[in-house]
Amino acid sequence: MTPPEAPVQGQVGRGTDTPPAVSVCTILRKRSDFLRAAQARRQGMPGFLLQARKRATDEADPAAIRVGFTCSRKLGPAVARNRAKRRLREIARQILPTHGRPGWDYVLVGRPGATATRDFAAMRGDLVCALGRIHGDAK
Repeated sequence: MTPPEAPVQGQVGRGTDTPPAVSVCTILRKRSDFLRAAQARRQGMPGFLLQARKRATDEADPAAIRVGFTCSRKLGPAVARNRAKRRLREIARQILPTHGRPGWDYVLVGRPGATATRDFAAMRGDLVCALGRIHGDAK
């Protein structure tokens, strides 16, 4: 039995006509990066807390937007934490390429009872608003 062929670059799965989104953000993985972001600017929103910092020019990849996600056990069992992180990842994937700034690290921290249940469109608006406040574009 031969394995099925992998889709050719450009083909889209699940019968949709829209191409898959390409993320321009890299993921924060080191604890030290999260700790540095925690000491910098913060903006609380109803669905999450945004922490952001401008990286020094000598740090790795000064032109990239880096993002990290944190959901503690206060959010509930693993199912609730995973759902909250999925939602945070998706709003970051949609909003940060257009509203984020290169050379910045962003950390989205989930809030108990709000991140997993808040309206998704409202969370997207919250992230746009939080980024505007962090960068001084407040209305």
